[in-house]
Formats: sequence, structure tokens, C-alpha cells
Amino acid sequence: MLNIKSVFLFLSLFSVAWPATTKQQQDSTYIHKKGDPDGTGKFYMGREIAQVMNFSGSSWLERNSRQVEENANLAISKLPVKNNSVVADIGAGTGYYTFKIYQNVPKGKVYAIEIQNDAVTYLKNKAGQLNAENVIIIKGKEQSPELPENSIDLAMMVDVYHELSYPHEMLLNIRRSLKPNGKLLLLEYRAEDPKVVIKALHKMSVKQVNKELTANGFHLVQDGEFLPIQHFLLYEKD
Repeated sequence: MLNIKSVFLFLSLFSVAWPATTKQQQDSTYIHKKGDPDGTGKFYMGREIAQVMNFSGSSWLERNSRQVEENANLAISKLPVKNNSVVADIGAGTGYYTFKIYQNVPKGKVYAIEIQNDAVTYLKNKAGQLNAENVIIIKGKEQSPELPENSIDLAMMVDVYHELSYPHEMLLNIRRSLKPNGKLLLLEYRAEDPKVVIKALHKMSVKQVNKELTANGFHLVQDGEFLPIQHFLLYEKD
């Protein structure tokens, strides 16, 4: 079980502040209005985008209890990869997944993408310490992971998608980066399960994820519900 106090403390302390918007504004993709204190006031397809977790809280990503709580090893064992696959870990954080995956693709590579400078530095240092030559660190942007076009077998986001400031633009750019048979994997805390003690904006339902992914040229090929507290949602591009 997750430690409720530590989860809520983490989500409270390490959120990036976002100015409240009092007057509703609308453009072709997003609506801006006053929302949840834990949100950005920016809405996409009826969902308020959550605040981004600051890298100063990175120790929570490496907590000793994470494997028991989330069973990352099981998730990795289910990844559709071969020894020569090219994987993109978008929003890699500390590389918790990156540095578990790279040895499974010895003839391939893992791109670890982050937008925060401290995270990029951390990932580069860890890759060097591990002599992980097939791990490539990329400084991404809010609207693009900055990946080569038509190069990725599997792009994945672990508890990241709900925080994307520009989900529409990111999905279009991820789609361009995928090979013809490439896949996109989202691991998200289950909004349908009240026992998952994560704040509401940091959870997602299958219905909402499907709504957003379908609108951006993806279709669901696997709804894996085998993890303790997360959805395992695998998509292909149309």
C-alpha cells in the first residue's frame, strides 16, 4: 500500500506554482479557467492538466517501496521490445525505468527525455556511472520530445501524460517519431479506483485517456490491468 501521508506531502511540496486564471479564455485547443488548486487552470478535452512535479522531489521516484507499490519489474516484463528495439522514456525523471530497460535492448537504445535541467544532469551522470552507452539523454521541450522522426519502436510515459502542458502537440510529435509499427505506452494511476491514494488530477481513467489518444491518431491495442495501482495502456498510431 502507498503511504498516504508521504504521497500527499510529495504532491503538495513539489508542485510547480501556476498563476490562477480568473477570466475564462479559449483557443482552438485549450480552455483556461480557474480550476483545482493542484491543477494548472488549463483544460484539455474536459480534463484539467495537473501541475508538473519539480525535480527537487526526485527522491520520491526512487523510494524503496516503489517496486512493491507499482511492480515496475512486471511492467517492464510486459513491454513489447526486442534486444534491438529503440525505446523512448519520455519524462524519465531519475531514470527509474530507463535504467531498468536499457539492458534489455543491448543492440538497441533508450532515449531518456526530460525538460528540467536538473533531471537532464542527473540522467547524464547516472548513465556515465553505469557506463550505459546505449542510453541517450535528450533535453525535450514542452511541445515536443525532440526525437528523430520515424525512429522509435516504443515510446512510453510513466505517470507523466497527465502533466503534459501541451498534450495535443506532444502526441502529434510522438506520433511522428514512431516507426510504422511503433507503439505508445501510458502508465497512469487508476482514477477509477478510490483506493489509489494519489490526488485526483494525477490519476486518469481509461475512458479519458482513450478520448484524448483517439483524437490524436492513436488506437488502443492493449488495456493491461495487471499492475497494482496503474493502467498499462498500449497504443498504435492509426
